[in-house]
Amino acid sequence: MTIRADEHAAPRLDDDPDAATGDLLRHAADLAIDYREGLPDRRVGIAPGLTVDDLRARLGGPLPVDGTDPRVVIDELADGVDPGLVAMSGPRYFGFVIGGSVPAALAADWLTSAWDQNVGLYIGTPAASVVEEVVADWLLELFGLPAGTTVGFVSGATMANFTAMAAARHAVLRGAGWDVEDQGLQGAPQVRVVCGQDVHVSLVNAVRYVGLGRGRLERMPVDDEGRMDPDALAGALRGRDEPTIVCAQVGEVSTGAFDALDRIVPIVREHPNAWLHIDGAFGLWAAASPRLRHLVRGIDGADSWGTDAHKWLNVPYDAGIVFVRDGAAHRAAMGMAAAYLPPAPGQERDPFEYVPEMSRRARAFPIYAAIRSLGTTGIAEMVERDCDLAMRMARRLANHPHVRIVNEVVLNQVLVAVGDAETTRAVVDRIQSDGVLWLGGTTFHGTPALRISVSGWSSREDDADRSVDAILAAVDAVRAERASG
Repeated sequence: MTIRADEHAAPRLDDDPDAATGDLLRHAADLAIDYREGLPDRRVGIAPGLTVDDLRARLGGPLPVDGTDPRVVIDELADGVDPGLVAMSGPRYFGFVIGGSVPAALAADWLTSAWDQNVGLYIGTPAASVVEEVVADWLLELFGLPAGTTVGFVSGATMANFTAMAAARHAVLRGAGWDVEDQGLQGAPQVRVVCGQDVHVSLVNAVRYVGLGRGRLERMPVDDEGRMDPDALAGALRGRDEPTIVCAQVGEVSTGAFDALDRIVPIVREHPNAWLHIDGAFGLWAAASPRLRHLVRGIDGADSWGTDAHKWLNVPYDAGIVFVRDGAAHRAAMGMAAAYLPPAPGQERDPFEYVPEMSRRARAFPIYAAIRSLGTTGIAEMVERDCDLAMRMARRLANHPHVRIVNEVVLNQVLVAVGDAETTRAVVDRIQSDGVLWLGGTTFHGTPALRISVSGWSSREDDADRSVDAILAAVDAVRAERASG
């Protein structure tokens, strides 16, 4: 796609800047609507045979010297990326615990881009600040977290965990008489970080980012589902008084299992200077369901929590959320001050006090729209329906003589063993090439497996059944090829 510099000349910058904006945005909206309406029938993976060189040829080229008409730019961008898009928002995408985007959240996200607010100070954008405040209160009530907990809107689970770890580091070192924000970590008391053996990599990265060292993590044994052993944790903490951060999880990334918070919370609370963080990237949403809420019993006893709204609230990227019980520690770890940054005049919320970024997108607008459009009943129904679909898929898959369900399906995760590592990789490749659905592979406690994550608002029973048929067809085809080879 090579275009001469003068072939589609762009308007000059001194022309009327708004003259064609409306037409361009309506055209972009038409392209977006066409894409969304085609998702149910679109192949889920990339176009067959597509290579990175193909995409480079479609999208690359020398740095433009002269501008190009914006409509041409948008048309050629949409055409160029189309074969390389994966239908993550569609009803048969079951990879990486990625939800779609409910209509109200998507529409609000478009408005968020149009409004183009830099959410740092209340005085800079009062509306965005107040929407964050409203959404924060709604989420605390939805999850059953303590009143007064402070909330930050970040990019995803990694930054939610990072923010929580920074607040935890501040609090436990403050308890040891050390101001880490002022004095740093050189010469500071040692901080223990204790977690389960199957801790998620985002939490490991968060510990690394705050300077506590991933190699210093103390990993507790776990059971067959990846749940941390509370007795081992009790033994590790007994008789110790160092500043300590304990990291539990709700929704193990492969099995969906939940640490026993009702046992872990009392153990941590007995420690004289300990902080309990909950990594709930998708599992925290079980708290929004009356049917599943028992899985997070005791969660209100923690000190911080992290989750993703782009996983199970089905809000467009990016939409991570961090909750911190100790607001002073939260603000101390994240806040900043400068002469040109006027603080909120009264009790208003300055959003930058709760997140790592000074400049960022108004992430709360789409979350607000999703919660209002669904209500607590709709959120619960969405979560429960996905869990029911995961169980439906597991039951059908288990009937095949060469398939074994590895995990106890308690949430939306299904691990499917189909043979050795080579067979599993071949089945994954065939499924992704066929394009009926998308899933990935993993290895859990030494067992190669297909990994199914049902997180989308638009997935229905026929999508689950069609996907199971495609999975079993891939299993049979790979076994036949291996037998004949």
